[in-house]
Amino acid sequence: MTADGHPEVATDAGVVRGRWRPTTGGRGAPRSAAFLGIPFAEPPVGDLRFAAPVPKAPWEGVLDAAAYGATAQRGDPGVVLIPEPSIPGDSTLNVNVFTPSPERPAVGAGLPVLVWIHGGGYFAGSPASPWYDGRNFNRDGVVTVTISYRLGFDGFGWIEDAPSNRGVRDWLAALDWVRRNIAAFGGDPGRVTIAGQSAGGGAVLTLLGMPVAQHLFHGAIALSGVLTDASAARAEAFGRDLAARAGIAPTRAGLSTVLEERILDLQKKATSIGIRGLRAAFTHGLQLGPTVDGDLLPRPTTEALRGGAGADKPLVIGTVDDEFAMAFTEGPMARITPLVPTGAILAALAVPKRQRAPYLAANSDIAARGKARLAGRALSDKMFRVSVPRIAGFRGDAPTWTYRFSWPSGRFGLAGHCLDVPFFFDCLDGSAVEPLAGAHPPQSLSDEIHSAAVAFVTAQDPGWPRSAAGGPVSRVFDLPSTNRPDAYASVRPLLG
Repeated sequence: MTADGHPEVATDAGVVRGRWRPTTGGRGAPRSAAFLGIPFAEPPVGDLRFAAPVPKAPWEGVLDAAAYGATAQRGDPGVVLIPEPSIPGDSTLNVNVFTPSPERPAVGAGLPVLVWIHGGGYFAGSPASPWYDGRNFNRDGVVTVTISYRLGFDGFGWIEDAPSNRGVRDWLAALDWVRRNIAAFGGDPGRVTIAGQSAGGGAVLTLLGMPVAQHLFHGAIALSGVLTDASAARAEAFGRDLAARAGIAPTRAGLSTVLEERILDLQKKATSIGIRGLRAAFTHGLQLGPTVDGDLLPRPTTEALRGGAGADKPLVIGTVDDEFAMAFTEGPMARITPLVPTGAILAALAVPKRQRAPYLAANSDIAARGKARLAGRALSDKMFRVSVPRIAGFRGDAPTWTYRFSWPSGRFGLAGHCLDVPFFFDCLDGSAVEPLAGAHPPQSLSDEIHSAAVAFVTAQDPGWPRSAAGGPVSRVFDLPSTNRPDAYASVRPLLG
């Protein structure tokens, strides 16, 4: 502690100085110490741009960790619903640590740890969002870490002579930093839960299925997880095509001559998923994201989980009800979709012909609300919701809890993508919540969801029955919330 009251912590690379801030809610720990922008690896620029992450060299003196570090996201990608600022700079491989007790505890007395991996389709997003501030997890006795990682082509693009899955390697390096250093911030390295939403939820599932990641965490929470599992051949084809359009060889030397802005421009088309590209995305995965490379990811995540990977780790997995429904209920598609035959809508969303009649029967309530709502639900089901019963089924008797977030936004009338995040972090009073959730979202629901997350991180049980193959049950978060048997029955026709 400094003379002016700022907390200081010694990491294995040097001392960092944080800042105290108040928590909210009037219970638990009244304040939280934030240590922002702590580098866990050297800046991935110059010779290190397309390299595996290199651990941060020790520094002299005290690193003032009062502001968020540089982000891999540049500018405004125009796709995020969460306020995720872009911060310029080279040192993009950094972590933010929030703790109620910034001192090393006695052996066995450390607090449980939550590590958050942001979403953004693997090409956007930022750990510097005010929604990801861990102060209220700290209030309730959980040390919280948010991590940064390389995005887009720099993080996931195939390059002939570069290590694959560089963004995944960044996740591993950040988690290893947590393993080595979190005790100095009051956390227990033996009680680490990873969590993330959207692409971040996909990252959680990817790590859950990775052999080399198993020692780095002990529980997992996947909110609206998106898996890519792109094939090595698909990744290579995209990498060669991007290099050809840039007029250079698909090598580190060649790509290092291309300005970052040019790379971002070249990848934009591939990372913007339009309606025409949905079938390819459903069939082959996203073009930029974790790739089955036969090395770091030896097999697709779904196969790994089916084979028992991560079965010793408790998992909470679920989605919101209307993930991407607004793609059809808002804007031009809301006018066009009612004119399209139902069969054509389902075909465009890669629903096989044999599944269409059973799917329509299972979703008759949604279909009755019109084709736009049906298309939105089908898109949400194909991209997000079908993975919940599928993965829960793969895990068999492994400790698994499923949920649905069904509360409709006061702004859109739907439980849309990202709506659950401020409830999870208990930050309904935060910036930019009202445009997504509407005025006065229910604090009682936030209390329930956040408390369930705290209970899971702390005691590996969120407070509702486990899901099992013989009797799947989910917590449905709404007003009121309920436990519902087979709450994902409406997506089961897509499993056939």
